[in-house]
Amino acid sequence: MRGLLLRLSALDADAENAVRVIGFFDRLITERAGLDTLVRSTAELAGCPVGLSAPGQGLALRADSGAAVTAGQAPRRAAVRSLEGGVEVWVARDGTPAPLDDMLLERFAIAAAVLLDHSSVPLPELGDPALVELVLSHGVGTAERCRALHLLGIPVTSPLRVLATTGEAEGRSALLGTVRAVLVTEVREAEGRIGVGPVVPALDAAKSWEAARTALRYTSDSDPVVWWERLGGLALLAEQLDPADIAALPDVRVLDRLDEEPDMITALSALAATGSVRKAATAVHRHHSTMTARLARAESMLGFELDSASGRFRLHLALMLRRLRDNAE
Repeated sequence: MRGLLLRLSALDADAENAVRVIGFFDRLITERAGLDTLVRSTAELAGCPVGLSAPGQGLALRADSGAAVTAGQAPRRAAVRSLEGGVEVWVARDGTPAPLDDMLLERFAIAAAVLLDHSSVPLPELGDPALVELVLSHGVGTAERCRALHLLGIPVTSPLRVLATTGEAEGRSALLGTVRAVLVTEVREAEGRIGVGPVVPALDAAKSWEAARTALRYTSDSDPVVWWERLGGLALLAEQLDPADIAALPDVRVLDRLDEEPDMITALSALAATGSVRKAATAVHRHHSTMTARLARAESMLGFELDSASGRFRLHLALMLRRLRDNAE
């Protein structure tokens, strides 16, 4: 269907082709298509960028031919048709308008007016955690996410982070399974473990939520806050390895045995974090000689030295993979 309007126009902007354009939009109305479908299908028909704006509902949708619906305003060159309540639809074609563009814009406007009253799912009351769930869901369209953000008082392009936490944190939040999702503009102190997602435009909050859940899997009692941006390649490992694969790794199996000794994992984690036996001893409030003896015990079981950069890297990787396994749920 891509660029159908141009092909029809090339034949003739006669009544028959105008009826085909009308029928196209009538089908969308009859099928009660969603606004995402309306905008995307109109872009396919027109073969150029189109959009719909409804400021009162927090909507500013646009799509190009063959592309997904995103948030965006009309470019200056766009032909615009205004409706009641500040609603607008637009078509932005480069060069000379096609003969059927006026017809397309008119029917686009009519379809938008009808579907704005029918296409949206019922949204919860302002502040309802279900709004946060809609914002983070991959299963709803751009229009529904825009509306949810609008009701939460968050502009679709404003920067935010999403936190994944086992406790409570200040911000708009919803409990999704066993993990609480929190929309924030800055990270503050909170109870529980926290995975911190990257800064994204509000409309892309679902991406930050996925990253935050990955970061949460790398938290521990000694390291309760983990930022996704600081994970580097470890973020990729979370997507590639399952708990059974991790549990079978020799280094992880040795750490499981060492965990039977009181505070051994805490001591090893301190060494991996500080890179120094003395600093690690200070961090866990142990005498230097006591720490040295404990690390010698760990080295004998692990089979590699911990006083080298490569050894500490191997230890750090094993410790992080163990967290990944233990926090799989």
